[in-house]
Amino acid sequence: MTKITFTETDTHYMQRALELAAQGRFTTHPNPNVGCIVVDFSNDKAGEVVGEGFHERAGEAHAEVNALAAAGDAAKGATVYVTLEPCNHTGRTPPCVDALIKADVARVVVALEDPFPKVAGAGIKRLKKAGIKVEVGLLEREAYAISRGFFTCHKLGRPYVQLKMAASIDGRTALANGKSKWITGHEARADVQVGRAQAGAILTGAGTVLADDPVLNVRPTEFPTGTVYPGEPGKQDVRQPVRVIIDHRGEVKPDAKLFTCGGPVWLIRASASGMQLPENAEEIVMETGVTGRIDLTALLQLIAERGIHTVWVEAGARLAGALLTAELVDELVVYMSPKLLGDQSMGMFHLGNITHMDKVPVWEYSSVESIGTDVKMVLTKTAGFGLR
Repeated sequence: MTKITFTETDTHYMQRALELAAQGRFTTHPNPNVGCIVVDFSNDKAGEVVGEGFHERAGEAHAEVNALAAAGDAAKGATVYVTLEPCNHTGRTPPCVDALIKADVARVVVALEDPFPKVAGAGIKRLKKAGIKVEVGLLEREAYAISRGFFTCHKLGRPYVQLKMAASIDGRTALANGKSKWITGHEARADVQVGRAQAGAILTGAGTVLADDPVLNVRPTEFPTGTVYPGEPGKQDVRQPVRVIIDHRGEVKPDAKLFTCGGPVWLIRASASGMQLPENAEEIVMETGVTGRIDLTALLQLIAERGIHTVWVEAGARLAGALLTAELVDELVVYMSPKLLGDQSMGMFHLGNITHMDKVPVWEYSSVESIGTDVKMVLTKTAGFGLR
């Protein structure tokens, strides 16, 4: 197959489409983040942007439809840059290929083919059949990254898992007596809110709930300065991730704070508890097998089957270690504070006894940045883009 050579101009406009896609990162779930830009390259308007759009919420117009609506008649003969293949099926909204064909655009540049079985190349074929020039593969890695949960779900049958930890520089997460507030500073905790807001679910264990009684919700009022949640400040329709609590023994009680914010809570238990739970809570009973513990792979598959493609984990060393040992973590997000808690304090992960250096898990730094007085490190462990 002949590799398509894109111009610097093409790259410039696709980068803008990716910026637009990112604007929906807090609200789009469970749909992918998609941005679109319509550009007029006619002689009198060489490279004028005539329409922009992004997908904001499931059930609402897709990025292409929003961009075409902004362009109006100027879309005729224009080039469209879109971060994901236009859909060719009727879901909660009509097919985007129909809108593109009706608008009589001349060219469509697509970053990545859609892995969703009802699309998976069919949208591209339909556009080509209508006489529209289609080119695929521009900034595909960047487009993959911005909707990585969506792609992971379709490729692996489970969500993209981000494990967040806050630790001292000696790798400790709490004092021996369990006290941990606060290891990191205000700025780092504000950044955690952004991580939560992009997830479809927040996963933790009963031990964390019993020890800290957290709410585990998204609070845009605590976002870092300059980070905007869509909508009028203080009146946003905030999408709360599902809080998923692994509670083998039914220890989490109905008066826990995590039930108070109104967002959905799933209690994953080994047997029915018979508790009278709040309206926003659901008890899900899963088999444990000989271990007596919830099968984490089966749990993540269940979460994916329920339409969630990104999971943000805030948990103690035991659950964190179990996820790592089972190779179910895609990304480590570590906030490290310039503090020393001592060797009697609690460690980050329970990983068992590793006796050979060639068996040591190796991660790659994706980014390292200062946040307030702390350092945020993002690490990934992957077989390579698109190969997992």
